[in-house]
Amino acid sequence: MKLTPLAVAVLSLLHEQPMHPYEMAQLMRDRRTDHHVKVKAGSLYHTVDRLAENRFIEVVGTQRDGKRPERTVYAITQAGRDAVLERARVMLSTPAEEYPEFGNGLALIDELGREEAIAELERRESRLATGVAADEEILKKLRDRQLPTVHTLHWRYSTARRAFDLRFTRELIDDLKHDRITWPPPTEDGSDDQTG
Repeated sequence: MKLTPLAVAVLSLLHEQPMHPYEMAQLMRDRRTDHHVKVKAGSLYHTVDRLAENRFIEVVGTQRDGKRPERTVYAITQAGRDAVLERARVMLSTPAEEYPEFGNGLALIDELGREEAIAELERRESRLATGVAADEEILKKLRDRQLPTVHTLHWRYSTARRAFDLRFTRELIDDLKHDRITWPPPTEDGSDDQTG
């Protein structure tokens, strides 16, 4: 079984202690895991079923809270520990080839022309600045809850990436406004009359 990001998140939680899927979902929300892993109830239960089928986790009991239905409690197996630890080693040691949309957009920037590119980048800057401010609020709340900092590393990484993206975007806008970015010469039909 290939360990998806959600499977890794489930195994990581069960590495701490046995729990039922509802508790897993709650902890993922509390720790903001949903920021880097898509967590939907259906996909969570499907992932738990697949992990159990592949013997990475096993049922260790049930729990009932009041009149709520019984919930199945799972624990990680040795095979699950081995699999998630190996996946962690690979994820931490090997830079992954990722293909962000922004990089593809930069490859097309000259198609827009300088002024339109600046306008679109300024929209991006505004959205990123809003995101960075929200990230800081969330980090503050996570610190206030006094979670072990190891559970917030993914959030710190995402926050640092967004802050870098904002700095890069601002520098690019400044470079465009001050003609530090060279553009291809106009085509014969004169379609690029915004070279600087």
